[in-house]
This record gives sequence, C-alpha cells and structure tokens, in this order.
Amino acid sequence: MSRAVMPDGSYVTPGMPPLEASDKAVSFFEFWPSWLMYGPVAIQWLILSLYYRSLSLPLIANPNIASAGMVGFSKSELLAQAEPSVQKWILPWLTHTLTEDSVADQTNQLLQSLTDNKLSLPIVGKPDMGCRGVGVKLIATESELHDYVKHYSVNSTLMLQRLADWEPEAGVFYVRYPNEAKGRIVSMGLKYSPYVVGDGTSTLRQLLAADARASQVTHLYETRHQDKLDQVIVKNEPFRLVFAASHSRGAIFCDAKQYITEALTHRIDEIMLGFPEFYYGRLDIKFNTVEHLMQGEDFAIIEVNGASSESLNIWDKQTKLSEAWATLFGQYHTLFKIGAMNRQRGHTPPGIFSLWRAWRMEQALSKHHPATD
Repeated sequence: MSRAVMPDGSYVTPGMPPLEASDKAVSFFEFWPSWLMYGPVAIQWLILSLYYRSLSLPLIANPNIASAGMVGFSKSELLAQAEPSVQKWILPWLTHTLTEDSVADQTNQLLQSLTDNKLSLPIVGKPDMGCRGVGVKLIATESELHDYVKHYSVNSTLMLQRLADWEPEAGVFYVRYPNEAKGRIVSMGLKYSPYVVGDGTSTLRQLLAADARASQVTHLYETRHQDKLDQVIVKNEPFRLVFAASHSRGAIFCDAKQYITEALTHRIDEIMLGFPEFYYGRLDIKFNTVEHLMQGEDFAIIEVNGASSESLNIWDKQTKLSEAWATLFGQYHTLFKIGAMNRQRGHTPPGIFSLWRAWRMEQALSKHHPATD
C-alpha cells in the first residue's frame, strides 16, 4: 500500500491536516448520553418558548422541510429541493421504497436502477430517514446489496448514493436569517476516520488496546470488527476502524474554523441559496484536500441536515464543556430567532406533538436499520 504512515506510527487520511498531538485522547464528556449533554438545552428551550410564546417555533426554521429537519424528515426530499444548478455539487443518489416483493426481486430492481442512473457498485447505502450515521453501509457486491435490503421493513425507504472520490470529510454549519441576502458559515469541523496501523505481529484487538483513543472507546469498534479482532494486521498497513464519519460511531471530530475562508463561504452560500427557504443546518461534504476546500473547490455534498444539526467543534477533544454548552445555547437561540422571523412572514408552527410523532416514527424505523459500517 502506498499510503504514508507517520514516523510516530499514526496514520491520517491523505488530504486531511495532521491531527494535533495532545496528552488528552478524548474529552471527558464526548460520549456522555444525550439526555445528560442536552439536559441544559432542554431547559433553555422551555425558557425560549416562554419568551417567544411558542414551544415549536424551531420547527419552522426551514419551512420547506418537515419539522425543519429536526427529526423524521426525508434526506432525499431535501436534496431534491436543490435547484438544477446546485445538483452538480451533490453526490448522485436514488431511493427505493420497500414493497412486498421478495428481497431477491427488489435487489435486482435496485441493480437495474443503478444502471439506469449511471451508478454502480461499490455504493453507499443509508436510510432515507435517520441521523447520527445509523444504517450507513458501504455496499461492494450484489450479495451485500441483498443483505442490506433485507433489513428494511415494507414501506420504509433506503437511499443508495455514489461513493465519493475522496475520503476526507467535513461538516459545514450554515446560517442565513430570512431577511438576509447572504448567509455565513458559523462553524466547521473535520471528520477523521480513525485508523490503527499494523506492526506485523499484533492482532487488531491488541492494536486497539494499545491505541490511546481507541482503547477508551473499544465498544465502538470491537462489535463492528468482531470477525477480525484476532487477525494480525500487516506491518505498516493502516486499518480503518469506521466508514461512516459519525462521532457517535467512533469518528474523530476536530474544530476547523481556521480553514473557513472567504472563497469557501462564498461557495457554500451560493449553493445553499439554491435550496428554497433553507436557513439553518449543516452540510456534510467530502473533499479532495483541505487546500482545495479552502478555495471552495473539489468537494461534494453527501447530506444536508436541518434543525437538529450540531456544530461539530463541540466534539473536539480540546473543547471545554462550558464552550460546548455555550455553542449549543447559541445554536438553539438562533433557531428560535429564525422561527420567530418566519412566523412573522406567515408560517405557522406545528404543534409540539408533531415533533413527538416524528421522533416515534423515526425510532420505529431505526429498529430495522442494519448495523453501521
């Protein structure tokens, strides 16, 4: 393999900046349960609801998306809203809604759809409705496609999206107030796929135990690689621990505000203005190199997230808990402000129980999603 391993034995995906050395492998709150991390945010939500006289104002922050993209919305329907001039920035995809037909028949239908849409294996499978990387899988063969399809229940929808040419990934948080002609990037985070590097004698299990970060979150990796834990990894061979760059699945997130440039801001704003009535959310993008990204070139959108988006910098191991909460408080205050402006423009907030119903629906669907790669 031609990939370069660093002198200290670590490995970083080509195109990504080196990870900064630090005595701290993870921050103490990185893997807290959601109820603990978001408890103060829930209290803030109630206070803002009293101030703005609506519990559900954030649900009209992006009026063209169900629940503004908070929960229970279709990823493909959001991507399809992009104007034709913007579609070139989005990795091509197709959807399939499961029927009563046999899994074999539906797999053949999908293979034909791939051909019809000029797509091919390997491809990325994901649920059309879901978050935090749940159900994302790299599908390389017809057999794997068959196995992927059989997890889904009738009437649920899956997406197949072209595999990006590049591995580096970033999350770009974008905000535009409804009375503004231009928006801005309010934060950016880089998503590192974690690797361990073989030494020719240690098994994967031993490499995980020896790695400063992986050893503290082995539960995220051991289940996924159960069949390879006792395999000796070839010397200098980087072994990728996760495919889906989701923090909750084990990816490493780093604050990347230093790479936000005027050129990138201009490009992102140009793209997001092509999504009607979109004011708040995060784009997950694949890019060639960070230098190209700073120039606003050579990147592709894999997903657009709405009102439930997080600024990824809160999961940087150097971020303090007070800073993370301050960021979340700022985000949700912005959501209420945009919701209030959209209410003045004539949009009506749905009842708060619509959020509960959407969450229940998404939870029910997620029980059928396959394990994440």
